[in-house]
Amino acid sequence: MDTTKHDINTLFKQLGLASSEKEIDSFIAAHTLPDTTLLQDAPFWDQAQRHFIAESLAEDGDWSEVIDELDVRLRQQ
Repeated sequence: MDTTKHDINTLFKQLGLASSEKEIDSFIAAHTLPDTTLLQDAPFWDQAQRHFIAESLAEDGDWSEVIDELDVRLRQQ
């Protein structure tokens, strides 16, 4: 049973990215996402990150809500 807390910091750790609030804010500030691009198709992900995001969204599982949060934050710039 997965008891991992599913929040933005843990998502960044799961993706192999720096995960402090400041580092997350810096990542989001540096990466914008046009409305026409799906989150998993963003050019800044590597193949493993892209796969994790796409699979998590397709399963509509525990990570979906926080991935949606990241998607919104990347488009708010």
